[in-house]
Amino acid sequence: MRAAYIHGIRDLRVGDKPTPQPAGNEVLLSVSAVGVCGSDLHYYKEGAIGSAVISQPFVPGHEFAGRVLEDRPDLGLKAGQLVAVDPAKPCGHCEWCERGHVNLCPNVEFMGAPPKTHGAMTELISASPSQIFPVPDNFTEIQAVMLEPLGVAIHAWDLAKMKRMMETVAVIGCGPIGLCLLQLAKLLCKDKVYAIDPVGYRANLAKKLGADEVADSHTAIADWTNGRGVDLVLEATNSPMGFQIAAESVRIGGRVVLVGIPDGDQYTPLSASLLRRKGLDIKMSRRMGHVYERAIKLVAEGRVDVDTMVTHRFALEQADDAFSYPAEFHDGAVKTIILPNQS
Repeated sequence: MRAAYIHGIRDLRVGDKPTPQPAGNEVLLSVSAVGVCGSDLHYYKEGAIGSAVISQPFVPGHEFAGRVLEDRPDLGLKAGQLVAVDPAKPCGHCEWCERGHVNLCPNVEFMGAPPKTHGAMTELISASPSQIFPVPDNFTEIQAVMLEPLGVAIHAWDLAKMKRMMETVAVIGCGPIGLCLLQLAKLLCKDKVYAIDPVGYRANLAKKLGADEVADSHTAIADWTNGRGVDLVLEATNSPMGFQIAAESVRIGGRVVLVGIPDGDQYTPLSASLLRRKGLDIKMSRRMGHVYERAIKLVAEGRVDVDTMVTHRFALEQADDAFSYPAEFHDGAVKTIILPNQS
C-alpha cells in the first residue's frame, strides 16, 4: 500500500508501506481522511519537536477517520462504518494515568509521533478498540477527522476553568485549533471574545465564526479593553513570541492557557518580571483527555462548525502540497485534508 513519508526537512515523498497486520483485538481500518496538524508541520519544517526527532523516513498523521473493513460484532462495529480515532493509547497504569492525566502518560503510544509510531497518512491502519469512536450516520469523513483538533480545544478549555460567564477572552492564533477555541469561547462566554492573527484571511475567518473583534496585532487588545487586558488568553500560535504576547494581553491576575507549539521549541523573548508582576495563572495544554464524546455532541448539534475551516483536500500523491500550502499560507489554506484512498 502507499504512504506519505517525511524523510527530512521539507522532504516529503510517497512510497510503499507493508499492509498492517492487526494484533490482538485491534480493528483494521481503511483510512478515509487525515488532517495536517500544526505538529505535523513542525516535523515537516524542522524535522523534530523537542526530543521527538525524525531519524528515518516516517509516516505522519494523527487526525484521522476511517471505515471498518470487516464486521466486528464483538465490538458493535459493522463493515463500512465510519469511525473517528483517538491517536493516543496511554498505558493506563502509570502514576499519571491513575491520576486521570492520560494526556501526560510518558508511556503513551501516539500515532504519528516519531520515532516509534507511524501515523495515518496511508491507506490502511489498525487501532485498538479503546481508540475507536463511531460517529453518527450523518457525519462526513471530514467532520470525523476534525473531532481530534476540536478535542484538543475542549481539553484546553477544561484547563481554563472559566470562573464566571462575564469574562473577556482573547484567542491568539486563528489556525484550526484557535478557531475551535474561539467557537467554544462564544458558546461559554457571555462577554467579548477577541481574535488575533497576522494572516488576514485567518482573522477574517475568525470574524465569520463569531469573534466580536479581530486584528492582526495583539496591541489592539489594549485599545479594546481600555488598557486592562482580557481575563483569559488562549494562545494557539506557532510563534516563539506567543507566550510573551499572551502575557502582554491578559489582565493583572488573569489566566493564560498555552496550546500552541512554538517554532524552534523555544519561547523567546519572555519577560519574567511581567509574568511575576501580573501574578498570572498559567496552564500548559498537551493533547487531550477523554473528550471525544463531547466533541461528537458539539458537532452533531451544530454548536461548533468544523467544516468552514477545512479549505483544501488532496489525494495521497499530493501530500507535499497538503503540507506546503499551510506552511507557506498559500491559497488561503487553513486546514488541509489528505484523502488516502481517493485519486
